[in-house]
Amino acid sequence: MTPAKARELRDAGGHRPRPGMFVPQPGTRKHRVLRFDAKYPGDAAAAQTLLAGLPEMVVEAGPLSGNPAHTLSLWYELGQYTFDGIASALVKQGFHLDNGWHARFMRAVIAFAEETQLRNMHGPQRLIKKSQDIYSKAWDHHLHGDHDDTPPDLRQDK
Repeated sequence: MTPAKARELRDAGGHRPRPGMFVPQPGTRKHRVLRFDAKYPGDAAAAQTLLAGLPEMVVEAGPLSGNPAHTLSLWYELGQYTFDGIASALVKQGFHLDNGWHARFMRAVIAFAEETQLRNMHGPQRLIKKSQDIYSKAWDHHLHGDHDDTPPDLRQDK
């Protein structure tokens, strides 16, 4: 996509909706805002160039998406990328993320939510009928009531 085409889509109202910070995002397509340390102004532009080359990843600079200059807006599929994975890969490449308490807290909440969603997507589905069969078979093999293995002639009546 060329910058001219991107501006045309943006100005025509064809841009993607930007959910708030704590607005639930059902489905696997995620929109996240990645904040960089303001002391390193070139990090956001360099990271945008790096991330734009990834398949199924859409990256916009902060000012284009209505965010501060040291941020990037990311859209990605949860099955292919996670926010925590993207952030840790950028840190390993030498980029400086915002390490304020709010940014760290938001990264932790997002990492927890995405990890939980991935675990739920890949977990086995609980089958009601199957569990009823298992419990009924276990009940059949369980000793019930006054069952006593002691032979009647060895029992003592008290």
